[in-house]
Amino acid sequence: MSHDLFSSLASFEFTASVPLLVRDAAGEYRPAEADEVLLAAQRLLARRVRGCHALTSPALVRDFLRLRHGALEHEVFAVVHLDAQCRVLDYVEMFRGTVAQSSVYPREVVKDALARNSAALLLVHGHPSGLAEPSPADQALTKTLKAALSLVDVRVLDHLIVGGSTVYSMAEHGLI
Repeated sequence: MSHDLFSSLASFEFTASVPLLVRDAAGEYRPAEADEVLLAAQRLLARRVRGCHALTSPALVRDFLRLRHGALEHEVFAVVHLDAQCRVLDYVEMFRGTVAQSSVYPREVVKDALARNSAALLLVHGHPSGLAEPSPADQALTKTLKAALSLVDVRVLDHLIVGGSTVYSMAEHGLI
């Protein structure tokens, strides 16, 4: 039976000890810092997400969101802007909050959607607690944003909540 490089934990541990290298400003190679590896992974996922069909590749969008929000120690409210064919136009982190809440201003979300000529949005925020279940405040905010955006013909397709490695979809649970 053929095995790939990561078919066992032992092979993964061995390869994990081999450092990834980055080139510094002087052109010399050095071992990459963990933050540099994570930033490179975020950039790669962002390139893959932009222009893809978000609704036909939910796993890619979820991976990107887990990486962006999963380890944060504070709430960030973000918007994924979509065109009329549901391709990703942009990802914008709009509001930063505390460990337990973030203030979101519907007026600013509407302005941003109009500025980017969005046809639809995915709303996203993280729960630093690691619990991805929506609070009553999350549900009320979703209703408010959906109503405000519908006035300018922008659809809210989903509100995704990232808690650690879990991504909760309000649309999948019938809350949109």
